[in-house]
Amino acid sequence: MTTAADPKGARFQGRSVALSGINKSFSGRPVLTDLGLDVAPGEFLAVLGPSGSGKTTMMRIIAGFESPDAGTVAIGDRDVTTLPAERRPVNTVFQSYALFPHLSVLDNVAFGPRMHGEARAARERRARDLLELVQLPDQGTRMPAELSGGMQQRVALARALANEPAVLLLDEPLGALDRKLREELQRELRRIHTELGTTFIYVTHDQDEAFGLADRLALIRDGRFVQIGTPGDVYDHPADAWVSAFLGAANSVPVRVSGRGAITSGAGPLVAGYVDAGLRDGDAAIAIIRPEATHIAAPGATAGQNRFDGRLIDRVAVGPSLRLRARTSDGVTVEAVAPRTQADATLNPGDPVAISFDPTAVRVYPAGNSHSPERHSNAPLP
Repeated sequence: MTTAADPKGARFQGRSVALSGINKSFSGRPVLTDLGLDVAPGEFLAVLGPSGSGKTTMMRIIAGFESPDAGTVAIGDRDVTTLPAERRPVNTVFQSYALFPHLSVLDNVAFGPRMHGEARAARERRARDLLELVQLPDQGTRMPAELSGGMQQRVALARALANEPAVLLLDEPLGALDRKLREELQRELRRIHTELGTTFIYVTHDQDEAFGLADRLALIRDGRFVQIGTPGDVYDHPADAWVSAFLGAANSVPVRVSGRGAITSGAGPLVAGYVDAGLRDGDAAIAIIRPEATHIAAPGATAGQNRFDGRLIDRVAVGPSLRLRARTSDGVTVEAVAPRTQADATLNPGDPVAISFDPTAVRVYPAGNSHSPERHSNAPLP
């Protein structure tokens, strides 16, 4: 859909985004520190982090709404660090729809091409094509106030795509919508990304959104990237204890490294699939195990490695799953999640239980390890 009147889409089409050595402070407080990132052409990257981690500031620097104190921003093979926002091949979709209330839906979508001098027939044809893409083909004559929140966000998305940006930035665009509508629009976003092949960078604090949408996740904390990888890699092979705790549920078991690298907890020895290379004999550490890799059953029902005695605290049915919580003999509380058809539903609070962990799913990190490395790595973790 690139036209001669709007050549910048052609100039940057298929290019990646690269951040290098980005630093940013506000009133002397560092917000981003030596941030580096490469986004592949056509990739759907989700930037995930807690409030105040720097993800929105990073997004605003890519868009040109903020200038870095140091470092460079490149789109494709062009350094755009000093280029004003209106000259960058980037558009942004915000949580607030920010539609023009006095313009029809069609005119809202066609506004960008109109500002770039595109002929009326061409821009309206493009707007109709985009309304078809976001599944609002019959809404062009309506006013924004006549639409639901979900429909308004679809219009905002179509408007952001109208100038054919090389990169589309989405800053928590679904945050104002209810859960059912968010899930519906997540599927739509994924479909639209697949059809267009535009590079999407999606900022969110919602883990379900990030895991459901992204090709890769970039986890940010205190202005630094902690880990970057596919959703499966980041979840199954977290870089440190903070990532494990931040992503989903995790059981944390205090352990110590004993002679020759053996791992011992208060309830007995542990066999771990991964032990941080920096740990030495005698170090205190934390073993992280996902609930789905934890098993709680009647005594005698579990054998093999990583088996501890304990007592059931409670059990809760959540849809098709059963969540069991138990306390080990040394007082550590752990949770197991399993399909109700597989979990032991005969257990009651107070019953003795056997607690076991899949050895390959046990990952051991230094105690108190919650800081990110100074620079991220795209290499797979062990």
